[in-house]
Amino acid sequence: MATTNPAPQAESSAWSGTAIVAVIATAVALAHLLTNGRYGFHRDELQTLSDALHLDWGFVAYPPFTPFVERISMAMFGTSLVGLRLFSVIASAAAVVLTGRMAAEAGGGRWAQATAALAVALSPLPLFEGTEFQYTTFDYLWWVLIAWLVMKLLNSANPRWLVPIGAAIGIGLQTKYTMAFYVAGIIAGMVLTPARRYFLSRWFWAGAALAGIIFLPNLIWQFRHGFISLHFLQSIHARDVGEGRAQHFWSYQLLVNISRVAAPLALIGLAVSMAQRRYRMLACMYLVPLLVMAIAKGRFYYVGAAYPMLIALGAAAAERGLSLLPRMWRWCVEGGYLAGLIAWGVLTSTVVLPLAAAGPLRVRALANNGDLREEIGWDDLVRAVAGVRDSLPPEQQRSLGVLVGNYGEEGAIEVMGRAYGLPTPISTTNSAWLRGYPLSPPQTLIVVGHSRRWLEKNFTACRVAGHNGNSLGVHNEEADDHPDIFVCGPPLLPWPEFWAQNLSYG
Repeated sequence: MATTNPAPQAESSAWSGTAIVAVIATAVALAHLLTNGRYGFHRDELQTLSDALHLDWGFVAYPPFTPFVERISMAMFGTSLVGLRLFSVIASAAAVVLTGRMAAEAGGGRWAQATAALAVALSPLPLFEGTEFQYTTFDYLWWVLIAWLVMKLLNSANPRWLVPIGAAIGIGLQTKYTMAFYVAGIIAGMVLTPARRYFLSRWFWAGAALAGIIFLPNLIWQFRHGFISLHFLQSIHARDVGEGRAQHFWSYQLLVNISRVAAPLALIGLAVSMAQRRYRMLACMYLVPLLVMAIAKGRFYYVGAAYPMLIALGAAAAERGLSLLPRMWRWCVEGGYLAGLIAWGVLTSTVVLPLAAAGPLRVRALANNGDLREEIGWDDLVRAVAGVRDSLPPEQQRSLGVLVGNYGEEGAIEVMGRAYGLPTPISTTNSAWLRGYPLSPPQTLIVVGHSRRWLEKNFTACRVAGHNGNSLGVHNEEADDHPDIFVCGPPLLPWPEFWAQNLSYG
């Protein structure tokens, strides 16, 4: 197998592959910017917003990168949905651009670059990543960035590329711990391919040291907190398996991580990466995390960011194969495939994106997208809690707290409740448990997110004082599982004992 870098096809048109990819990324970014303000915050975003107000070198649910970026967003845009999600949009667009650049690295011309960019931009998972501010969006970007850097390394044989690879790994570990599985794939790829020679390079050890230095503050934080995130991950994994969230792992690889129309490109790319000696390291970077996650019963999207490199390789290989056809046939096949990608992407967007604030498109999106349903009703919750507070006599309002049952409620009360003068919520979930309860514990509690049975077991004098739901009548976790708002006295146990016994993960 030849080891020289395949030369990109000549681009005689004024529109280069890079320009076309930039237009695609810009178009998708604009679609997000125009629709991201339609509904409300997702419960996961509300957790990040809450943690962003309490910056640290670590959090129970994730490393510190995402809350840090969200703190910057809050300083710039306040609580604007479009503003707070801007960095997610930028990250998603960057992943699309990098996919196009990987196709160029693989020798692809305009069609290959545009096709690879469209295949990623319009697939369900990457399209979703631009709709919300979540650590998975930045994790996706770092995986794609690392794949591009590895391709630069393999094509140039210049070990200096190992330094930016190390930097990207370090930032990735500060974003999401599943980066460790990608690193396992990188190391396996080096061991099993001619790239093993880079173990002897000082640039490899410089990159490894840089990754370690970047990740070190969070590692120290974990050590100081008894590696609490490990306990969190174990608990969440057991919950996911028990609730069936790990099901459909294999089918969703080709149905959600990428689209049905993009799947052939990924399969071609996998075949190319396994067949070509130069790119076998990329095959390991995909197969190792995939197999580990499958064996461990991880969720399907944990390896979703490994597909852009395969799609890029597949698009470049498909372009070379189609070049053997007569020009008219080649144009028909290339144009037809692009049309299929776009048509399927438009259909996908009606489910993934909040395209409409009302009407049939909203009905379709909410019926098929549980994440969008979780964006509905948080403002209603905050108003209801404020209404319960206002109904209490002054002596109870003077020593009042709001106890919440999950991190969505925590973020909603802490961020959106400011407009109503609500106190900082009390929560035993994730990092809020580490932050503790007020130094002067309240004597009266408004409680949301807990069952009557649990409250009667743990608190004094509880009564239903209001109801939680949403004005749109949308069925989601808050409306269906936590419909009642209670007013209670203090816990039956002293606060320190109650707190020590009620750490929860979610």
